[in-house]
Formats: sequence, structure tokens, C-alpha cells
Amino acid sequence: MKLISAIIKPFKLDDVREAIAEAGVDGLTVSEVKGFGRQKGHTELYRGAEYQVDFLPKVKLEIASNAENVERIIEAISSAAYTGKIGDGKIFVYDLTNVVRIRTGEVDAEAI
Repeated sequence: MKLISAIIKPFKLDDVREAIAEAGVDGLTVSEVKGFGRQKGHTELYRGAEYQVDFLPKVKLEIASNAENVERIIEAISSAAYTGKIGDGKIFVYDLTNVVRIRTGEVDAEAI
């Protein structure tokens, strides 16, 4: 079992959601986050004053999946989130040791 965590641009969320649904993903968690990487923020103009925005708005997706589906999900996220510009995001894959569905008590693969 794996946990796929992806950081993407907010305006790409609907495209990514549709792509992963087509890849067979039944559920995901979405969080609004802020951060920066190589993009290093940007400057904005507000009431005539220029200021630096260090943390850019991003969206974090978390998907628990069986190991055999991971490559298909990564490909779906990568293709749907791609703009070709800096700040497209990152995908991280972690090992999941335990999963428990609280309502039924199902564990591991049955809980996903």
C-alpha cells in the first residue's frame, strides 16, 4: 500500500481530479497549502506598493492506493497538472504500513 501526495497549482485541481477518477481512484483528500520551491515566490502590487509574496498558494492531494495502481495514478496527475512552467508541483510516494477504516474496522487493502 502506498500514499501518494501531490502538490499542484490550484487552478489545475479540477483537471487532476478528473484524470485520477479516470485512472480508477475512488477517493482523495485535498488541502489548501502554501509554500515555495525553486519558484521562490513573486512580487505583487497592492495600492501602489510592491511587496514580496514568499509563500505561494498550492493544493495538496493525498491518495491511498494499492501498490499496483501507483504508476497509473502518478501518470494521471503528472499529465493533468503539467503546464510546462516553473511551479507545476511535485509528487511524493510513501509506504503505508497500516490503514484502518474506522466505521467497519476493515484493515489494510480492504480499508482503501
